[in-house]
Amino acid sequence: MWSRRHFLTTAACSAFAGSSLPAAEEGFQPLFNGNDLSGWQGDTLLWTVDNGELVGRTPGIGYNDFLATAAEYGDFVLRFEVRLVDDVGNSGVQFRSQRMKGSMEMIGYQADIGPGWWGDLYDESRRRVTLVEADTALTDRIVKKDGWNEYEIDAQGPKIKLTLNGKVTAQYEEEAPNIERSGRIAVQVHAGPPIEVRFRNMRIRTL
Repeated sequence: MWSRRHFLTTAACSAFAGSSLPAAEEGFQPLFNGNDLSGWQGDTLLWTVDNGELVGRTPGIGYNDFLATAAEYGDFVLRFEVRLVDDVGNSGVQFRSQRMKGSMEMIGYQADIGPGWWGDLYDESRRRVTLVEADTALTDRIVKKDGWNEYEIDAQGPKIKLTLNGKVTAQYEEEAPNIERSGRIAVQVHAGPPIEVRFRNMRIRTL
């Protein structure tokens, strides 16, 4: 039954244990090992591993759901590939985020994924606003609908930069003094109709 939740909790250090994935670039380490959900926490009915890919799939749900790292990260560069199947629905990658108490929701920055949202920087469940809106003329041209898209999140101090398929879509400098500069990374399946989103080659370089 989809209404039943299976919640996976593993030690953060197990994220890399037994991983056969090499670091994609110098200084980078796998964030997802391609084999199982070690080092991640979330609903294992919605999040699975298939063909070395991290897959979020819903039958249609009434809430946002997130699979989150057990570990926290401050300054980093995160690189990954993402495919939104049939270019339908909405997803995103949270960073410098925390899970809201008593909820599957996350609070913090999000690199957005989905038609009309690709490349945006959003503030999930906190200010609930788009901090930087990507140029849709650019994203319409560069996004590979139903294909694999290369995404990079660069977070250093107050400065955040999002790059999609080699093009910068958002640059932001946080001025609010009370905004956390560290936290968990999480992947999202959005409330609404059925969705399938796939992530692969997730690797991170801490700074």
